[in-house]
Amino acid sequence: MNNLMILIPMIVYLIFMLAIALYTNSRTSNNGNFLEDYFIGGRSMGGFVLAMTLIATYSSASSFIGGPGVAYSRGYAWILLSMIQVPTAFLTLGVLGKKFAIISRKINAVTVTDYLKKRYDNNFIAISTSIAMIVFFAAAMVAQFIGGAKLFEAVTGYSYLTGLVIFGISVIIYTTIGGFKAVAITDAIQGVVMVLATIFLLVAVIHAGGGMENITAKMIVENPDALTPTAGGKVPIPYILSFWVLVGFAVIGLPQTTVRCMGFKDSKSLHSAMIIGTVVVGFLMLGMHLVGALGAYVVPGLAGDSAIPGITIKVLPPILTGIFIAGPLAAIMSTVDSMLILASASIIKDLYINYGKGNIKAKHLNRISFVSTAIIGLIVFIFAIKPPSIIVWINLFAFGGLEAAFFWPTLLGLYWKRANATGAILSIVTGIAAFFFFTIQDIQLFDTHPIVPTLFIALIAFILGSFFGRANSEETIKLFWES
Repeated sequence: MNNLMILIPMIVYLIFMLAIALYTNSRTSNNGNFLEDYFIGGRSMGGFVLAMTLIATYSSASSFIGGPGVAYSRGYAWILLSMIQVPTAFLTLGVLGKKFAIISRKINAVTVTDYLKKRYDNNFIAISTSIAMIVFFAAAMVAQFIGGAKLFEAVTGYSYLTGLVIFGISVIIYTTIGGFKAVAITDAIQGVVMVLATIFLLVAVIHAGGGMENITAKMIVENPDALTPTAGGKVPIPYILSFWVLVGFAVIGLPQTTVRCMGFKDSKSLHSAMIIGTVVVGFLMLGMHLVGALGAYVVPGLAGDSAIPGITIKVLPPILTGIFIAGPLAAIMSTVDSMLILASASIIKDLYINYGKGNIKAKHLNRISFVSTAIIGLIVFIFAIKPPSIIVWINLFAFGGLEAAFFWPTLLGLYWKRANATGAILSIVTGIAAFFFFTIQDIQLFDTHPIVPTLFIALIAFILGSFFGRANSEETIKLFWES
């Protein structure tokens, strides 16, 4: 009976998401520009929706399950590390927002690759970044599918595979049917659900532990290292500082957040989203990682990705567990749907249309977009059937790979006139190669995360290539720097 009380609210939530997708599809089908509508929502997002879809896309299984699971074992050090993510919405929208929106409208870009192709006028860049996006998105989506299925398994008692089928198929269907506009609307709803779930779960953990003073007293007795900024040396200071790169300013290079800068309505929406996004992401990171760190002394004996589901089951009654487990579920779904729609856009817009069929009738374009989104989702679903152990590391690997490929070409392409195709190619190739090398060889220079030396190497390559490569054409300069 308890399992059923947990399961019913989750099923209702998934059905609600599907209903939104069907409604959005009925509204979208009458619009004249299918590509712009399906892949970036017709550039119509207001401030609240923009903030929430940006946060919901960025927050993931890692933010709600993997990261708090690490905080469960390492304490406040991981909370400190997670708070580096607070300015991500402000940085992304502040640095890229207005300029990226103006340029994307000017060149009619609906994907990040559209922008890179126009900026550098190079087929290799367009094709390689599209492939990189698909590969790293697939890795990240596998992590999210695993997180959703594990969450389902932990809180309902049903098998991992059952959870994967219900969760995976639901997300694939509503993303395929609704496109970007459905993704943005559901992300906004899921952002609100994440905030409410974090509040209730944090209050429940503190109450179950007899208050902050009592929990802190237990921490001092049982594991005083959990109260230190480095977890007693287990989280080195250089590693914490390097996260200012990985989940701090380098998120500007993540295509799934960058593309949001193409879809907002006006400057007022942008400025509102910067404020709302910063406040909400700060609260979510602090709240959920506190749940993990405090939960270790309220519900002991858990580990890794099972920590948050285990804590939730113990501190909340079944019906509330079913309602508020929707918070982590929303974080996972909102990340998957955004990556799924962008991976589909890379295949259809960046590869199929640009290098394949060219002009396609709207009816056929509609059909193949739906099919490609569904196929990508099913492939990711298959890879998630045999899950690895800890999803946070898969997610961070995908983050790093995307940043290695996209960060410098995106940022310098917007703000440096001399940035050219040679520099961008060298940056992409050396960045991805360096990131794979440092990650696979487990090399941590000066105790930093591999993304730090990777971006440094990619920057040097970009600068050298831009100085010694062929200069940009007059047409490119005029297009990007003259109003």
